[in-house]
Amino acid sequence: MLENGEVDYPSLQTLLDEQNKAGNGILILGSTGESLNLDENEKKEILNFVCNQSLDVPLMAGVGGVNLKKTKEWIKHLETLPLDCYLLVTPLYAKPGTIGQTHWFKSLMDMSTKPVILYNVPSRTGTSLSLDTVAELSSHPNFWGIKEASGSVEEFKKYREAAPNAKIYSGDDGMLPDFAPHGAYGLISVASNVWPFKTHQITKWCLEKTPFDIKTWKECCDTLFLVSNPIPAKALLNLKGKIKFPHLRAPLSHLESFDQSKLNWAHEKVSNLSTGEKEL
Repeated sequence: MLENGEVDYPSLQTLLDEQNKAGNGILILGSTGESLNLDENEKKEILNFVCNQSLDVPLMAGVGGVNLKKTKEWIKHLETLPLDCYLLVTPLYAKPGTIGQTHWFKSLMDMSTKPVILYNVPSRTGTSLSLDTVAELSSHPNFWGIKEASGSVEEFKKYREAAPNAKIYSGDDGMLPDFAPHGAYGLISVASNVWPFKTHQITKWCLEKTPFDIKTWKECCDTLFLVSNPIPAKALLNLKGKIKFPHLRAPLSHLESFDQSKLNWAHEKVSNLSTGEKEL
């Protein structure tokens, strides 16, 4: 964001170019992109801006909400854009059970012509993605995968059992080394916003079982959550000169107090991570 709270398109362009050069797929309108603080027109403008770039990587749009009618209308709009897939999060705050989740996701998936990834992030939504919902929807033609961000290896394994053919991504950078031995397909990342090339490399190391200093990687990822995401990520991007300002929209604030020296420490450590180091 700019100092006046408007969307900073030049900085967005810089970030898009870096992700493209790193070969990373791009999630538009995710939590790190402050999607909940954007109005519908701003979301449409951002989507149009991104879709009009000459990018060589897949584009995914985040979809969240609690009003099914409005969310279906939003999917209808997304269908007009050159997107590759959608990330559907469990409805916010309402804490629906299996029946409610199944109806919600199936209604949206039925409207889509694109692959869909279901998103489990109970720390943000207040409820976990139902295993029974996953099992029931696993045969849907648009069901592609799951983004698992509960922080639990056991939960990851349960989703694998519920949908054996699904592509399951880690939604937590620091957990990818733990999920990879159990069949993780990839990573949907916060860290790649600040370390696009290194995160791409580390993802490959995890999936290919290449030894590296996992303990340091986890500690570096933790610095991006010293306070609510994306406050630390934006602070580091600003320190690196990748975005003009670290500002966010209320209720988040760049003035939130935390030790920014830890971000500089993490940046140096991540930059120097290499293969062949002892796994810790």
